[in-house]
Amino acid sequence: MKKASILMIVGPLFLLGLYVFPLWNIMLGAPQYPEPLGMNIHIDGIRDVNEFDLQNIDGLNHYIGMRKLPKPEEMWEFSTFPLVIGGMVFLGLVIGVLGYFKKVSYGWFMGWFVLMSVLGVLGMYDFNAWMVDYGTNLDPNAIMKLSNPDGTPMSYKPPLFGHAKMLNFGVTSLPSTGAWMMFTGMMLILAAFFVGWKANKAKKSKIHSSS
Repeated sequence: MKKASILMIVGPLFLLGLYVFPLWNIMLGAPQYPEPLGMNIHIDGIRDVNEFDLQNIDGLNHYIGMRKLPKPEEMWEFSTFPLVIGGMVFLGLVIGVLGYFKKVSYGWFMGWFVLMSVLGVLGMYDFNAWMVDYGTNLDPNAIMKLSNPDGTPMSYKPPLFGHAKMLNFGVTSLPSTGAWMMFTGMMLILAAFFVGWKANKAKKSKIHSSS
């Protein structure tokens, strides 16, 4: 159980990478931009990949009626997500320490993993909903009004994951360093559960064989 608990203590610490590294990255490339424009989505705001990228993206979006990219104070998520991550790191450390001193069972490790997974799915759903609104709720007085072949207004929603073509831009949206660190931490906690389960099974087997 001690090995499992150490993994449970180490795993949540990987989530601290989200305070330093971006969670997601979106890049926009086009022939007139030899160096693609990009934005890094952090848990506390959106930042340039290269200097002036956000300013240039906002300038392009203005022509098709998209709103400016939100500042941290304009979205509740950017003030809430850091608190949620901090809370989950603290909770994971407490469970790991209690497990080390045999105050809780390995089942609590899976409880943390499930809770973090649910929060992750909700976060992705919220992020996608924001992108839908951002890419479809356009200014009717925009300079350029483009429509699909069926006459419906064109959507400029970036893909949640992968690559998409929007006008003459290729848009690529992928998880970044922070997301991979979070994934690594969660895999360590999943491993902690299985190590704990295996140790418990071996202990029961030993008891049965000696009785």
